Amino acid sequence: MTGNVLLNGRKRRLDCGFVAYVTQEDVMLGTLTVRETITYSAHLRLPTSMTKEEINGIVDGTIMEMGLQDCSDRLIGNWHLRGISGGEKKRLSIALEILTRPRLLFLDEPTSGLDSASAFFVIQTLRNVARDGRTIISSIHQPSSEVFDLFDDLFLLSGGETIYFGEAKIALEFFAEAGFPCPSRRSPSDHFLRCINSDFDIVTATLKGSQRLRESQQSSNSVMELATAEIKAILADKYRGSKYQRRARERIREISTSEGLVPGSQSGSQASWWKQLVTLTRRSFLNMSRDVGYYWLRLMIYIVVSICVGTIYFDVGTSYTAILARCACGGFISGFMTFMSIGAFPSFVEEMKVFYRERLNGHYGVAVFILSNFLSSFPYLVAIAVATGTITFYMVKFRSEFSHYVFFCLNLFSCIAVVESCMMVVASLVPNFLMGIITGAGLIGIMMMTSGFFRLLSDLPKPFWRYPVSYISYGAWGLQGAYKNDLIGLEFDPLISGDPKLKGSEIITNMLGIPLDHSKWWDLTALFIILISYRLIFFLILKFKERAWPYFRTLCANRTLQQLNRRPSFHTKPSFPSKRHQALHSLSSQEGLSSPIA
Repeated sequence: MTGNVLLNGRKRRLDCGFVAYVTQEDVMLGTLTVRETITYSAHLRLPTSMTKEEINGIVDGTIMEMGLQDCSDRLIGNWHLRGISGGEKKRLSIALEILTRPRLLFLDEPTSGLDSASAFFVIQTLRNVARDGRTIISSIHQPSSEVFDLFDDLFLLSGGETIYFGEAKIALEFFAEAGFPCPSRRSPSDHFLRCINSDFDIVTATLKGSQRLRESQQSSNSVMELATAEIKAILADKYRGSKYQRRARERIREISTSEGLVPGSQSGSQASWWKQLVTLTRRSFLNMSRDVGYYWLRLMIYIVVSICVGTIYFDVGTSYTAILARCACGGFISGFMTFMSIGAFPSFVEEMKVFYRERLNGHYGVAVFILSNFLSSFPYLVAIAVATGTITFYMVKFRSEFSHYVFFCLNLFSCIAVVESCMMVVASLVPNFLMGIITGAGLIGIMMMTSGFFRLLSDLPKPFWRYPVSYISYGAWGLQGAYKNDLIGLEFDPLISGDPKLKGSEIITNMLGIPLDHSKWWDLTALFIILISYRLIFFLILKFKERAWPYFRTLCANRTLQQLNRRPSFHTKPSFPSKRHQALHSLSSQEGLSSPIA
């Protein structure tokens, strides 16, 4: 549909800050408490000039307004932490969006998945928010009688056509005048859906011939006697030109022609870039520290595997057989051990869901999110690299110099960070964590195959595999740096006793096929360049999806419409009369205006 959106009679974009949107799915970090979630959101969006006491006052007021006092210090909950109930999560989702006091609040089925008591509590809370002068528009499916009584206005849609638009309390009067009164012991919302939802035709056809249906037909219930398409057509025709439509049309025209209050320009966040970065870094660090599966479990696995590697290659020495052992150990550490970094993918996908929700409402930018994620994960990556490097380096006894130990840890850190950055790119393209792990494992497997361990770099097929895959593979640079760090300066026993000893530099060039035209520090620099490149690719993908994807969808929709317009069957009317497929009328034409009004 196309048209204009008028706010107080004036055309205006629905900017973040003025308008908020609560999604149907409650997406939050389960490792935070209710108060922490609201507090971090407040620091991300409220003006930087506000003091900490003022922000805490707004947070406390929001918690009281949404009735979250009893669970304010409880964790939200995730796969290993027990948390709050579904109704409390929904109220928390609403609390996050009303922090900045938006003038217009949209909600997508806020009662889905809730029991009757929780649903009533949520809608009652929204009614209290509306009394504060804010407009609330919510889609809802089959509410209970208690919940239905809380709504001020009702907009019934069926197949894109307006059935009723007006005050909720007089909707029953309209249906009764149309010849479909609500039975005395039936909920109004159930009765409305029974009249306009075509799915009930399938139920009626299934029950045909049963005693129960014959009894209902004998009771002269018009709802059961007519098909839903016929009932909908009668209601739509009855609404057109009725006093209810005229009343709604007059009210909309009155709002459209009035001067009204001009909505001020307001962005989604009024906090400074630096404050957003600090707040996001703290929140992400806290989430990582409480989520066992994010880094702690990986750290323990890394330590266990490092001990296994250290005991298998313990004091490897400088014999002739130690050459192969050192190469195998280096290949395992720079390849297979860094491969375990894909284990954080499920936790990162959950964090990405929170980012998409918060970005939708303009809480912060893409660059802040990417930088804060790296800063918060940096201490954990350092801990993994130092713990793994210390155990393996000194148990295997690669070298005695401290500088070689520092390079070993830096090389391991950069490899792990590159794998994590690669999985971030995968997460931005494949949001499903199972498919993402499979895709990421395939990509990292390709990088390992071209690292120079399974086949020498000089023997790789020149088209594609040597150029450019091996040059953009973190494994090739990491393994070259590891070999140079370990072998250069050492001498190994020859295969035949009495021959001159083998120098490490000769082994690298002759046996491993690695040129020594650059130092190991250039290999480490190449790893950091790949790391930065992956982060930049991640940034560009998120930006592309944010800006170009809506245009791409519009282009596809226009092409689809052009194809439909060229089809003769799209223009011709059906050869037989059908009451099931009615001609659709735009909302603007139904209300007598040039555009739909939100």
